Amino acid sequence: MAIITQYVVQHKGVDKLVTTDKKEADQYDKMLGIADNLSVYIQQKGIELDDTLAEELSILLAKNKDSVGKLLRGTDADSILEAEKADVVEMKKA
Repeated sequence: MAIITQYVVQHKGVDKLVTTDKKEADQYDKMLGIADNLSVYIQQKGIELDDTLAEELSILLAKNKDSVGKLLRGTDADSILEAEKADVVEMKKA
């Protein structure tokens, strides 16, 4: 019989990630924290979104924070999307 340590990331009472990798769990938890902050910021700026949509949008932005940062610095979206596609293709080869 084996003993397995699992890390469970919960968000609003729901298990979002179960993993044996502490670093992965910490990164996911941090991303969810960023998403929560983004959601609050968006809503405080007066943009009215359904709670589910606000959560999905903020998670999308948080998961892609590096690309969003490049967009905010003026890089065009097509360049970023092409680079992301190339990364996915490279990951599949590995």
